[in-house]
Amino acid sequence: MFCDRCGTRLSDPANFCPTCGKAAGVTPLMPVRSRIDGHVRLVGILWLALSAFHVIPALVLLSIFGHGMWFEPLALPGFVHGILTMVGWMLLAGSILGFVTGWGLLQREPWARTLAIVMACLNLVHMPFGTALGIYTLWVLLPAASEREYRSVARAA
Repeated sequence: MFCDRCGTRLSDPANFCPTCGKAAGVTPLMPVRSRIDGHVRLVGILWLALSAFHVIPALVLLSIFGHGMWFEPLALPGFVHGILTMVGWMLLAGSILGFVTGWGLLQREPWARTLAIVMACLNLVHMPFGTALGIYTLWVLLPAASEREYRSVARAA
């Protein structure tokens, strides 16, 4: 057996290389590039998934209560239609921003970290999945070390 760092021949019971001091034994299957590398990809995928789930109620609200009302579900006061239409538009706008956030994180765009932090703060009130994704996004992207790592990854991409 040989040391994978310096090439020195190792005796079988040796735990460390006598020349360079590297621990002999298990070599990782994948090199660890940075703390946030795998997390950023997962956060991007989760933003896309959550946004896809928010598009469905947005389209339902807009189709029922929007300008093209094709049926009257209940005899509701007129202001309810306006409120539910506004909620539908807000859900749709949030979904579009979520798709942009997820795509930007997956592409390692420099602006995506800032947008993801803002979207995470806004999503903290969307119990339970928005809150969980918001906390995870902030945990991954908010520390100063994460900012340095993300900037280096964004430049490399």
